[in-house]
Amino acid sequence: MASSTLLTDPALPVVADTSAIINLNSSGHAPEIVRALPNKLVVVNAVPTELDDGRERGRLDADLLDSLVAAGLIEIVRLNDSCAIHFEKLVVGPASMTLDDGEAATIAYAFVHEGIAIIDERKATRICGEMFPELRIGSTVDILAHPDVWRSLGKQLLAEAVLNALRNGRMRVLPHHVEWVVDLIGPEQAASCASLPNRVRKLQENFAAPPTTRHK
Repeated sequence: MASSTLLTDPALPVVADTSAIINLNSSGHAPEIVRALPNKLVVVNAVPTELDDGRERGRLDADLLDSLVAAGLIEIVRLNDSCAIHFEKLVVGPASMTLDDGEAATIAYAFVHEGIAIIDERKATRICGEMFPELRIGSTVDILAHPDVWRSLGKQLLAEAVLNALRNGRMRVLPHHVEWVVDLIGPEQAASCASLPNRVRKLQENFAAPPTTRHK
């Protein structure tokens, strides 16, 4: 299966947003995935703050991120003055053109430090593309589809990780990644994932429907 990732330069830092961390945690194989990734993976300190809010709802993402940081697999970074200027542009203004702190901080840091922003939400991707057209924007699937991650986990564990992220994290999949995901986990499994496009999920009807019996 051909790789489908924009993470082609291992020298560039990968800056993961809150949704990406949730997806990696939901995969059940976050340490193995991050360890296999050749790029340095960082998160801005606004991300663990957002994940802390989930503790009241019983979510473990903040604790899981803490364990990845403690293992030296992820680094927590802060915005400098240059980043703060871009951050403010992303959080001040009409609701249709502003983002939450985690997304804004991720984009601002990646832009200033010439990294790759990993953001999964459509609105954030749109605004980022409009305001920072030269910034590389990726998604969680770009991490999962990296050939080094494939080689480290193997097809079976990688398929399990992707399926877990889809079902438990409701991971968003961009149109150019859909074929890669379906080929990896199989059309029947893909059809049961609510975060995949309707055209994929409609296949569930074909798998669930009983065979037609012809009467003579």
